[in-house]
Amino acid sequence: MTQDGRLLRGMRSRETILQQAVGLASVEGLAGLSLGRLATTTGISKSGLFAHWRDKEKLQLDAVEWATRQWTEQVVGPALRAPAGVRRLFALHEARLAFYGDGVLPGGCFFFAVQAEFDDRPGAVHDRLARAMREWQEFIRRLVAGAVELGELAESVDPAQLAYEIDALGEMVIIHSRLLDGPAVLAHARRAVLQRLRTLSPHPELLPED
Repeated sequence: MTQDGRLLRGMRSRETILQQAVGLASVEGLAGLSLGRLATTTGISKSGLFAHWRDKEKLQLDAVEWATRQWTEQVVGPALRAPAGVRRLFALHEARLAFYGDGVLPGGCFFFAVQAEFDDRPGAVHDRLARAMREWQEFIRRLVAGAVELGELAESVDPAQLAYEIDALGEMVIIHSRLLDGPAVLAHARRAVLQRLRTLSPHPELLPED
């Protein structure tokens, strides 16, 4: 029982550190994420952090994993509770906007902050980030395809194209909401996807009017 307790405390400590790491990286990127920087932020000694991570790359990879799990729980999870089809697709967009609007991360979005760092930097972190982004795009594409199959989007809709458009409109919010009028940007992003879906749906009554 004592060992189990230590393991549990170790897991909780590790998750607390990763939460701080992802928040920090959403502002400063992964390149500046080091054990020394985390020690300053968390108040945990470098030796304590070294017990969890032996090198910077492993810390970065674990931060990507934690951010992916956070995104799945707070954006994908709520969307999956909506009815399958066009309503689930729009619920996903709304959950994403809520994630940004609620200020879950100080920098807005972990993945937006770090992708520019690693897009031309080959290695394990680049590959893991690329996989996460492909999986996200593929998830949106599957929701679009599902809505087409249910007859809630027109048969002429190209799932890959519409998924790209929805993702791009969501990503636009990250910078604009921080430099311009945040609430207005969120409202525009919501309305843009809503109107696009209502136009493409044979059953627009399934969606809000505004």
